[in-house]
Amino acid sequence: MTETDETPWLLEIRLFTVAPGRREEFHRVSGDGTVPLMRECGITVLAHGPSLNDEGGYYLLRAFRSEEERVALSQSVYATEVWLRKYDEVVPAMMTGYQTSVVPVPRAALTEFARALGLG
Repeated sequence: MTETDETPWLLEIRLFTVAPGRREEFHRVSGDGTVPLMRECGITVLAHGPSLNDEGGYYLLRAFRSEEERVALSQSVYATEVWLRKYDEVVPAMMTGYQTSVVPVPRAALTEFARALGLG
C-alpha cells in the first residue's frame, strides 16, 4: 500500500499521572532526555508537557505509521543503553500511573498539527 496524505497514521495519546511534587522534574527529564531519545530512535513526538487541568497530569503525543511500528519503536527506546542507564529506574519512580489511547488520524492532519506547534 502506498502512503498518501489520506493514509491514516496512529496518534498515541499517553497521559501520565506524576507523583506529587515531581512534575517539574518529570518535565525536565522529558524535555532534556527521554523525548530526544525517542526522536533519536525514530519516534515522531508531536508534543509533550504538563496538563493544564490536572496538577499531577502530563501528556505525550506520538505518531506512528502502524501498530507494528508503534510497538517496535517503543520497545527500541526501552532497550537502549541510555534508557537503561539513565531513565529505567528514574522515570517510573516519578509516576503513579499512565494510560495510553491510540487513534487513527489522517497524515495530513498530523502534519498540520505539527506545523501549528512549530515542529514541521
